[in-house]
Amino acid sequence: MALSSKVKNPFGRTKALEVDIDVFINKLSESTLLFKHAINIYLIEGHSEQFDQQQKHLNTFESQADDLRRKIEVQLYSEMLIPDARGDVLALLENLDAVHGILQGTLWRFAIENPDIPEEYRAGFVELTDMVALAVEALILASRAFFRTIESVTDHIHKVDFYETEADKVSTLLKTAIFASDLTLDRKMHLRSFIEQIDEIADTAEDVSDSLTIFTIKRSL
Repeated sequence: MALSSKVKNPFGRTKALEVDIDVFINKLSESTLLFKHAINIYLIEGHSEQFDQQQKHLNTFESQADDLRRKIEVQLYSEMLIPDARGDVLALLENLDAVHGILQGTLWRFAIENPDIPEEYRAGFVELTDMVALAVEALILASRAFFRTIESVTDHIHKVDFYETEADKVSTLLKTAIFASDLTLDRKMHLRSFIEQIDEIADTAEDVSDSLTIFTIKRSL
């Protein structure tokens, strides 16, 4: 659907709020890169000191993003800022925070459960992680566009859908190969749970993009 380029920026003169939201989105972008790097490290080194460092950095970014989200919420209500779009902005930030939480939770699962991933499946895990990261990055671009150039939101949202579908394809092929192998059933199921955990990140990104589509349509009316 074509959107008018005349849709106003929701911030008006609230530049400080705009900066805080931009920093919040930056934290998710940085965490996505850290997540991808951490998974690649794990596939090469296992649960190593370098993996722990990446996880620690991601935890810090997630905590900072939480603080920013709460600060933004207080600003929106206590200063009565952008009343027309306030609910949608808060919902979008909460949804993005949920993506952040899944990134963090997935690394915690790797750290706690230490899955033993056979070498022949590691390339599949890398590809799945790549598709998931691309889905989140497309969502991040769509979210930035919501605040800056709303007419370009849909250009990024369709990419979220594309990468989510690609992640599903990789996930299915990887699980099929694992369950056709000679691994014991308990190892197959353990690996499957981690494949589905990673894939869920792309699923969540798509859910958030669906909501963002609705927010965008509302602002264009």
